[in-house]
Amino acid sequence: MKYMRQFGIIMLVTCIGEILKYLIPLAIPSSIYGLCLMMVLLVTGIVKVDDVKESGTFLIEIMPLMFIASGVGIVVYWKQLKTMLIPLIIITFVSTVLVMAVSGKVTQYVIKRRKKHESDDN
Repeated sequence: MKYMRQFGIIMLVTCIGEILKYLIPLAIPSSIYGLCLMMVLLVTGIVKVDDVKESGTFLIEIMPLMFIASGVGIVVYWKQLKTMLIPLIIITFVSTVLVMAVSGKVTQYVIKRRKKHESDDN
């Protein structure tokens, strides 16, 4: 029953993300709204990590299964994708490097700030 409750919380947040997508006229996927909402709920303590931990871990563990449909789509539409393969590879490489660089810089900033905050407390 615990897993049903946890999964229900995750699904409720996902549904609210879907509703927000239709209420807010921005080109943002509903999954992003749901992720941001879940983050806010977790940070504010409205939803505790223990309230969704096991179901969240399960969903992360089965995530590779979710990419099977994408892989099949690539195989099915290979002729159409072949014509734009070079731009796709370049865009994928550049965006991956950019995300890694920004994530690294943000992490370094947070670590420095946390160390500074800890040293100020002492």
